[in-house]
Amino acid sequence: MPKGSNAPVPTAALRVEVGWRSGPGVPDADASALLLVGGKVRSDADFVFYNQPTHTSGAVRHEGKRDAGGRVTDTLLVDLARVEPAIETVVLAASADGGAFGQVPDLYVEVRDAAQNGVVARFDSTGATVETAFVLGEFYRRQGAWKFRAVGQGYGSGLEGLATDFGITVDEPQHTAPQVTAPALPPPPTLPATVPPPVHRTPPPPPAPPTAPVSLSKVTLTKAAPTVSLTKQGGTSGVMRVNLNWEMRKQFSGWGSKRGRAIALHNDLDLDLCALFELADGRKGVVQSLGNAFGALHQPPYIHLDGDDRTGAVARGENLTVNLDHRNDFRRILVFVTIYEGARSFADLHATVTLQPQFGAPIDFSLDECTVPSTVCALALITNHGGDLVVQREARYLVPERGVSPQRTVDHAYGWGMNWTPGRK
Repeated sequence: MPKGSNAPVPTAALRVEVGWRSGPGVPDADASALLLVGGKVRSDADFVFYNQPTHTSGAVRHEGKRDAGGRVTDTLLVDLARVEPAIETVVLAASADGGAFGQVPDLYVEVRDAAQNGVVARFDSTGATVETAFVLGEFYRRQGAWKFRAVGQGYGSGLEGLATDFGITVDEPQHTAPQVTAPALPPPPTLPATVPPPVHRTPPPPPAPPTAPVSLSKVTLTKAAPTVSLTKQGGTSGVMRVNLNWEMRKQFSGWGSKRGRAIALHNDLDLDLCALFELADGRKGVVQSLGNAFGALHQPPYIHLDGDDRTGAVARGENLTVNLDHRNDFRRILVFVTIYEGARSFADLHATVTLQPQFGAPIDFSLDECTVPSTVCALALITNHGGDLVVQREARYLVPERGVSPQRTVDHAYGWGMNWTPGRK
């Protein structure tokens, strides 16, 4: 589609893919959506992005980022049938992190039918220079139907400038203003001794509590910068959710009959998110679905596995919850993932790990491409340094020896020193 053109779209669930080509010196980018009435959001809740991934109506959801062979995509799911009647426009935007869009090659936005996966509309954005945010497109209502417009409007003020332009209150650093001493006022005039009768007035209603501003901060761990302090990010209390979501490419299972090859899809892939823990008092253990060792949140080990998922979707996926109110009870936690069934290795797995403290910036990273026959991957190591929990990106694929379980393999690699027995779900 050329810039400024529009096309009809079905009133259905649509997958919006913001994509670009990665490479050395290419900044990261993030997709976001704003739901507008009269050109503005009704409240900060109408802003959907990495720190606020789901709209309260369920109509828009940030699904997450994938890196497949140097092509990066960040995806939003927009269900137009669930968009509230008051909403007139759903703006689709992207912001650059660590550079400008002039350094981001092959930037595009593509709209697909979520059920059939057919392309509904696509706009390739070209000519960017110093812009750090872009409105790539928008869905808008016209005579009872929805249309998509290719916009291509750039901003030089990043995600913050884009958000505030549409009415979002952004959390900014507080600056202390100099104190100004008011001049002394003359004493009030002397009043007569007669006191007038009291006047009874209805007190005004209390003011509405202020809305917490939206925080745009996040942390992405890389090989070059693999660690972050939870204390420095404000994540020192409450709970922290650790999420793993993934996507498997279609794989050929081999040669079948003379008519051609049979294709096997990894629809039955079952990954298990697990955690080895060592508490400050020396106790050690594992949290995993195998053996129903789901842990506990409000008693040792203060880690709980939410459930077992086979889809990998960012809204679900595999989730662990860590109780940061007991951070002083932890010595170290190793979060890892095993293949329970459905594949022989992590090859062709595209996965993202997100650690979301209740208070503080989210921390995320992607797994590297797997080139070894690995069935277990160490994801993140969390260690206690004088009460400060430090998160380290591991993204380390391990290859178990013949007859050795994935759990025993990761135990040996990190020196946990536990005894293991066979178990079942």
